[in-house]
Amino acid sequence: MKQLQHLPGRRTQRGAVAIIVALSLAVLIGFAGLALDGGRLYVNKTELQNASDACALAASFELTGAPNIPAGRFPIAEDSGKLVATRNRVGFQAGTIAAADVTVQFGTALNSGAWLSAASIPPAASKYVRCTIAETGITPWFMQVLGFGNQTVRAQATATLAPSQNSCTAIPIGMCSQGAAPTFGLVRGQWYNGGLNNADSLSGSFNWIDFSPPSGGASELSAALLGSGACTVAPGTSVGATGAIQSLRKAWNTRFGIYEPSIPANNPNSPVPDRSGYSYTPFNWPSQSNAANDLLNVKRPVNAPYGTNVANGNTITGLDVKPAGSTVLQPTALATRGADRRFVTAPVVNCAAFASAQTVPVLDWACILMLHPMTNENTQTIYLEFEGFTKDSGSPCASVGGVGSSASTGPLVPALVQ
Repeated sequence: MKQLQHLPGRRTQRGAVAIIVALSLAVLIGFAGLALDGGRLYVNKTELQNASDACALAASFELTGAPNIPAGRFPIAEDSGKLVATRNRVGFQAGTIAAADVTVQFGTALNSGAWLSAASIPPAASKYVRCTIAETGITPWFMQVLGFGNQTVRAQATATLAPSQNSCTAIPIGMCSQGAAPTFGLVRGQWYNGGLNNADSLSGSFNWIDFSPPSGGASELSAALLGSGACTVAPGTSVGATGAIQSLRKAWNTRFGIYEPSIPANNPNSPVPDRSGYSYTPFNWPSQSNAANDLLNVKRPVNAPYGTNVANGNTITGLDVKPAGSTVLQPTALATRGADRRFVTAPVVNCAAFASAQTVPVLDWACILMLHPMTNENTQTIYLEFEGFTKDSGSPCASVGGVGSSASTGPLVPALVQ
């Protein structure tokens, strides 16, 4: 029988399929890596960018006062930014962001100059804050087969304070205009008084204001004082006068860390106090002007309270705050739970016009300092310190809301700029 013979060259082609498959697998893994590993890195980048944006916005909220930002504001801004950043998640929301991965820096100009950490003592004019977050050690699913090692993803955001379309931290106090625009006769650093509890509610330099006349009332005003304030109040909005409402004393005093027995003082839902409850009256601050510098640079950095208790605080201020059994938060609690609650936004209105009209338009927005708590006396005089207008560069008041244009006149709000 004739034997079969192999054709020439057939032996040399054995194994070619395996080589082709191997090469094809490398290409397929490469495409899979681009799609899956690349997509994974993109998702991580997006999550980090969201965290960076939130960090920068939270930190910039604390940078009030430029070009003279107190040195103590920078550590607070850094802590606020890092806290908000670490509340975000990465890796398809499965992983956490460590505070050590968050870098917060401050600068005087957006595109030039040095960027310094809070520990490096930035200049007082450092109105820009930049947050950078890095996520390291991301192991590729497929690309490591092709020799790619662990990957690092970074995100960065820069924010500052800019004029808003409207106000969102306004308390229900109307500052009475004392003259014509643009200053309305108001002097920065000067104290103004009003009898909030007096029968004649139109006397003095300010009055309770209803932001939603005529439906507003004591409960609405109290909620604004206990919470973050009234929102969506644009310049030109008509507001009404509510008269004297003594019941607002309880809500007002929480901003000084004073909680009457009917208001919880030590649970997660308690009203937020300021970082300092130290108070100023003609009794302990006879100049009746420029108390803001002392609060910002002396009392807030050490979280000075109203007093060790109500009675002790009354000896400091000369007030008669009651009841004696009220809870007064001390430095540790003020440091951990406090916020910027005494530099507040208030509308400037023509109080004289209330004599012939139920509502008047908001002329501008004032930044005021709440100087002291209220008593339950029917004839108490309340003092506030005027800190300029909220749209002014260097205003210690910061609000929240929609960022406006260069022509906007609303309070300063955190705004992303890069």
